[in-house]
Amino acid sequence: MKTIRQHHFINATPEEVFSAITNPFTIELWSGYPAEMDAREGTEFSIFEGDIVGKNLKITENKQVVQEWYFGERQEESIVTIELKPHQLGTKVTLEHTNVPDDELDDFQEGWKVYYWGAIKAFFK
Repeated sequence: MKTIRQHHFINATPEEVFSAITNPFTIELWSGYPAEMDAREGTEFSIFEGDIVGKNLKITENKQVVQEWYFGERQEESIVTIELKPHQLGTKVTLEHTNVPDDELDDFQEGWKVYYWGAIKAFFK
């Protein structure tokens, strides 16, 4: 199992980025797919037509989202932690995704960069 760590800068406020990753209507705007999301701890979510499903473990409005992602047979929970901090360029995003299967590491890294953060960056241009 591997861990993905990425940093991104998004030309939007932390409040706008938080909405982009937790509001189902905003997620649909940047992803192009209906989303099931509720920015409350303990709620389950589904985005990208069910390609990404999981549970919101911790939500700190406009600052942090911690999720468990469900996929495949796994021995350890796959945890995604997204931190949002104000920055002169807008928002600095720090991503950590733990327990990614070794054989899926490249796909997950590209998915984060291109389809998730890349789409959000394009949305705010």
